[in-house]
Amino acid sequence: MRPSRGSNPAPGAHEFNARGNNVNETFLRRRDAEEWALDIERRIDRGESPSKRARKGARTFGDLVRLHRDDLAEVGKRIGRSNAASLKSLERRLGRLKISELDRERLIQFGRDRAKEGAGPVTLGIDLGYIKTILPHAAAVHGIQLSTEPTDLARIALNRLGLVGKGNERDRRPTQDEIDRIIARSDLTPQLTIPLGRIVRFAIATAMRLDEICRVAWEDFDPRSWKLERITRESG
Repeated sequence: MRPSRGSNPAPGAHEFNARGNNVNETFLRRRDAEEWALDIERRIDRGESPSKRARKGARTFGDLVRLHRDDLAEVGKRIGRSNAASLKSLERRLGRLKISELDRERLIQFGRDRAKEGAGPVTLGIDLGYIKTILPHAAAVHGIQLSTEPTDLARIALNRLGLVGKGNERDRRPTQDEIDRIIARSDLTPQLTIPLGRIVRFAIATAMRLDEICRVAWEDFDPRSWKLERITRESG
């Protein structure tokens, strides 16, 4: 590696090129710059294309989750409530693991642990789906060197073990009598302050999800047409 004279680098900054490749970064500490350049040279030796350092020094799976969340927020893409809860759960369970530690064995153990806690095949499949989304995102957007193969192999293994799969299909809708009894019970519960009965009726009539209903504001309602305008519906 050799120092590169950048154009007006910040005071105390260091810039390095790695073996003549057109890849450079600016660091406040010379030690960080040398470690980065050494990592780039090792990638070149392995036949990998050199890339800039991971944004914000991503080293753990939790870092990748935060990058994914921040990137979506940056482009104005909203994460739904259920998706946000799933990401937070993954961050809590796997966030401290180094990226290199997220291998096939660790993911299979993660699946076993979740199943022991009561997570069903569909829930565990969703967890693995989020992991499979986060890893390619980090590789494609930030150039972080990683593989999604361990996730694929872990899913195959957990599927063979019966821990990942399709859920039980709903074979009927609730009857009107069952709906009426649920609403009547909620109306007789003094501790319940939200108008559950009205929300249930509205959800059935509009096929809207709970978070979609809770986002509706008065200005979305047109009293002349008795319609809701400018509401955002979630797909899927």
